[in-house]
Amino acid sequence: MTEETGTVDFEIPGLYDPAKTWFRVVGGRLKAPGSIPLIILHGGPGACHDYLLPHSDLSNPNRPIIFYDQIGNGRSSHYPDKAGDESFWTVDLFVNELDNLLSHLGLQDQDTPIHVYGHSWGGMLAAAWAARSSDKAPKNLRRLIISSSLASMDLFQVGVKTLRKKLPPAVQEVLDKYEKTKDFDNPEYQAAVEVFYKRHLSLMRPWPAPEVQAALDWFAKDPTIYETMYGPSELYVSGSLRNWTVVPDLHRIRVPTLLLNGREDEAQDVAMQPFFNLINKVKWVTFEGAAHFTHVDQRERHMEVIEQFLAS
Repeated sequence: MTEETGTVDFEIPGLYDPAKTWFRVVGGRLKAPGSIPLIILHGGPGACHDYLLPHSDLSNPNRPIIFYDQIGNGRSSHYPDKAGDESFWTVDLFVNELDNLLSHLGLQDQDTPIHVYGHSWGGMLAAAWAARSSDKAPKNLRRLIISSSLASMDLFQVGVKTLRKKLPPAVQEVLDKYEKTKDFDNPEYQAAVEVFYKRHLSLMRPWPAPEVQAALDWFAKDPTIYETMYGPSELYVSGSLRNWTVVPDLHRIRVPTLLLNGREDEAQDVAMQPFFNLINKVKWVTFEGAAHFTHVDQRERHMEVIEQFLAS
């Protein structure tokens, strides 16, 4: 399996020096005849690409897989001085970064088709990117995959609150206690959050699976984006995404779209439903025996479903 890595300059208004977006290409050559790359958008915000590396399983000579770390993540430029700056860390920033990466790789023209996969926050980003008005919408997108994501933060919270009520009463009491005082770093609160994560992030045991640990490690190394855009944990949304929705724009997505989630996923059906209702050409698969990391909990089946979708 061939592999290429590199960085792309990304100009951001207000910054003197360009940011660096780090990328990795696995598998075939990007612009080989008949090649259709699959671009992988990681979640978080702030988790970086490492936890999605199992998707290298999908690479072949005609399907290179492009992973990248969004700015503020992993091997790309970090801006801890922008912590709390909601005017800087916006969805548009990451939409523009994706456009910039594709332009650099020569993958924006209509005659260079691509597929896009987004997991969790990456699915939100993919939907926002694909659902833009016709003058900005990607002309070369062939297939879209939205995995364990949400169309509306309000609807996501409906699902999370339902799952939260199923936690042991003592765990719920700890969560309520420390969220009331906003003592999110308290070890008791962290332990209570982990109870939720073990039920609804990944069912793979022993806990945590390497991919889960990779995501959690990056949150710990640089929490700037996650805390600014989302909050202190999956159970408490206080960041700039608190009122986010893509629902009014979903009718603009015209390409065949695959929806994926796990039966025990924190991204419950209620959060995914608008994608299914409003995207014209759509298929939805829910994996039994899986939570938020379906590519870990049910890896073989997850890849099989995607492979069939991309080949259709």
